[in-house]
Amino acid sequence: MSDTVAAIDLGTNTARLLIATRNPYRQILLNRTITRLGGGFTREQGLSEEAQLRSIAALKEFAREISLHEAARVRAVATSAVRDARNGESFCKRVLVETGIELEVIDGAEEALLTLRGVASILDDKSGDLAVFDVGGGSTEYTLASAVEPVFSRSLPIGVVRLTEGKAGVAEMEDKIRRELTALKRELEEEGLSERFGKATLIGTAGTATSLAAIHLGMKDYDYSRVNNHTMPFSEVERIFDLLRPLAPEERLKVPGLEPGREDLIIAGILAVLQTMRVFGFKTFKVSDSGLLEGLILGV
Repeated sequence: MSDTVAAIDLGTNTARLLIATRNPYRQILLNRTITRLGGGFTREQGLSEEAQLRSIAALKEFAREISLHEAARVRAVATSAVRDARNGESFCKRVLVETGIELEVIDGAEEALLTLRGVASILDDKSGDLAVFDVGGGSTEYTLASAVEPVFSRSLPIGVVRLTEGKAGVAEMEDKIRRELTALKRELEEEGLSERFGKATLIGTAGTATSLAAIHLGMKDYDYSRVNNHTMPFSEVERIFDLLRPLAPEERLKVPGLEPGREDLIIAGILAVLQTMRVFGFKTFKVSDSGLLEGLILGV
C-alpha cells in the first residue's frame, strides 16, 4: 500500500491541499487557492452559487492531484462557512458528486484541536502553556494548551470574511471583536484560567498571522521556514495596520508579503490580532505557518 496521504482544508476564504508521505514525513505538494467560499454568504440562503462554483473548481483540481499522486488515504474537512450554512449539507453532497471528495464538516472544538496538533509540530519551544489563535475566514479559534494538550478552547464568530462583509467599517469590526473577546476573557475568568491564558506563549496561525510575518520580513517570495517561529511585537502589528489601513485594496498589494486575495480582508484580520493582544495583555506573538491542514495530515 502507498504511504502517500492527502488532507484538504476547505475554509471560508481558502482551500488548501497537502499531499505527503508519512514514514518518514515528506511534503510532496502544497496547493492553496483563495476561493472565498464565505463570500456573499447570507443567513437565508447560506453559501452563494458563485462561491460554491469557485470552491468546486478548486476541489476538482485537488482531486486530480490526489489521483495523480495515488494517495492511499484522504481526509477532507470543511469549517465555519459550511457548518453555518443552511445549504451546507447540500453543498457537501454536490462536492461528492462533482469531485468524488467526501467533505467532513467539523465543529469549532475539533478545528481548534487539529490546529493545535499542526502548530505543535513546528514549534521550537513546546514547554509551558501555549495560547493558540487561528484567525479564519468565518471564525477564530482560541486554545489554551499545556504540554501540547488542550486545556480550554472556544470558537468565536470573528472571521475576516464574516467581519469584512458583515460590518460597515473599522469601528464596527473593532467593536464586534472587542465584545467577543471580552466575553471570552470573562469565561476564562469563571474557569480560573484568565491569568494563565495571559501568561502563556501566544501563537498565531493561518493567513493573517503569516501575512503579518511576511510583511514584517519584507518577503517578495514566501518562505514558510522563515515564517515559522517568527516573533511579532505588538508595536510592529500596529505599524503594519497603520501602513495598510489608508491604502486602497489594490494599493496594499504593493506591500511585499501580502498575498493576493487578502488585500480587502487583512484589515479585519489585523484588528483581530491587535484586540487579542490588547484584551489579554500580550506584548508579542509567535507565528506558525503550520496549523489545521498539517494537523489533519498527521492524523490521516
